[in-house]
Amino acid sequence: MRFCAGLTGGIMLTTLMSIAGGAEAASFVYVSNAEDGDIGVYTLLPDGTLRPGAKVEAGKPVMPMSVSPDRRFLFAAVRSKPFTVITYAIDPKSGALSKRSGAALAESFPYIRVDKTGIFLLGASYGGNLVSVNAIAKDGTVSDPKQVIPTARNAHSIITDNTNRFVFVPHLGTDQIFQFRFDAKTGRLTANTPPVVQLKAGSGPRHIIMSSDNRFAYLLNELTAGAPRPTPGRNVDNDIWASDLHLTPDGKFLYAAERTGSSIGALSVDGATGKLTYLSSTPTESQPRGFAIDSTGHTMVVSREKSETISVYAIDPATGALSLRQKYPTGKGSNWVEIVSFE
Repeated sequence: MRFCAGLTGGIMLTTLMSIAGGAEAASFVYVSNAEDGDIGVYTLLPDGTLRPGAKVEAGKPVMPMSVSPDRRFLFAAVRSKPFTVITYAIDPKSGALSKRSGAALAESFPYIRVDKTGIFLLGASYGGNLVSVNAIAKDGTVSDPKQVIPTARNAHSIITDNTNRFVFVPHLGTDQIFQFRFDAKTGRLTANTPPVVQLKAGSGPRHIIMSSDNRFAYLLNELTAGAPRPTPGRNVDNDIWASDLHLTPDGKFLYAAERTGSSIGALSVDGATGKLTYLSSTPTESQPRGFAIDSTGHTMVVSREKSETISVYAIDPATGALSLRQKYPTGKGSNWVEIVSFE
């Protein structure tokens, strides 16, 4: 695998080469509330509205979450000492969470990800400048760290590609993407060739996602991306503060959240080339931090660090345009959003 990179609208498009490569769904939304130390649970109804449920205790500040591929478990990381990850079982009928266990993490992690086998938990540490691997048992119990690898300044996210053979880790502090080979049987990470992709100084790579066909990776640069068009009166050279990005399930549209201008930018995706084309920017409440798109591609849920509400948007499947459906109360410091659907 190698990277071929070009910058489009502030979001890095990366081509990946040489990779081998019934009943109405019940959907549930989970939002981590960092300052309250809990997770909000909502039911996503067929009409696109939310029904709030009970909040589940976690710990302050609970932030990143990840769902197992079989949707049996939700994992949530708490970023205060002792650094821990909590396993919750997901009730497929009600969406209710029940705590199963807690386990030690190597450091404070802004991002965790369950691999595609569901038996390893990957983590990237912004403050610890490292990545780690924990094992996951069949009952969802997480082991102590099995591997800890020092990397570079400010590891901000970690994902596998769709083959589960490669792992990518953007580093905001050194403007690099670390590349690893991943052994899905043992959970071991080893350096890929080349081990690092160097980006333009000051770009601040933050989050990275894969296209469904595994041909392209999209990289969100926190310091130079997220606001595809300047907002009047803002110095876009200095105050861009991007936070999150996601593709619709059909791969037609890409969205990026930007906190300074409090907006969600929409871009269309050329399925053949991966090329991005700016479409629009939708104002949202103060400082959007995380968002998620449901499995139908028709609904987006957005959290905000500086607002005690979350917003639900309808996604126009033809144009990608966002329209606000409704806002709902949430906790303080709303952060990560996960949407889980069951057939």
